[in-house]
Amino acid sequence: MRSKVNEIKISYKEKIALSKSPAIKSSADAGKLLYETWDKDTIALQESFKVLLLNNSNKIKGIYQLSSGGITGTLVDVRILFAVILKSLSVGVILSHCHPSGKLMPSEADKQLTEKIKNAAAFFDVKVLDHIIVVPNGEYYSFSDNGLL
Repeated sequence: MRSKVNEIKISYKEKIALSKSPAIKSSADAGKLLYETWDKDTIALQESFKVLLLNNSNKIKGIYQLSSGGITGTLVDVRILFAVILKSLSVGVILSHCHPSGKLMPSEADKQLTEKIKNAAAFFDVKVLDHIIVVPNGEYYSFSDNGLL
């Protein structure tokens, strides 16, 4: 008698050919694009966390919203984050979250999370290129530009 087990299927579908996808060349490119993707009705209400997935030429493969939380924080499950990164065969990522308060400076928890993700990414040869904090008025803070990566 043969054992029955669940089959796992992994897929990734591109809606836009990577050749037509824009490349991220600076934190300004990333900050502007990420702000444009945020729901303007909730950016000032609750924190959420997204990851910008990139190929080896820094062309955008996609943006994935990992979590949506409360007023002062959101839970980032690093296992789910890496499932998405690996499933999409991304080689570079830009992390991002919003601060509903409008405060641009990262918290100690933001810095620790970034370091944790950066260390984990090294095991998979994935580059964490930046962590962008966006605020409701469209401004952003770049960890990379400020020497925190």
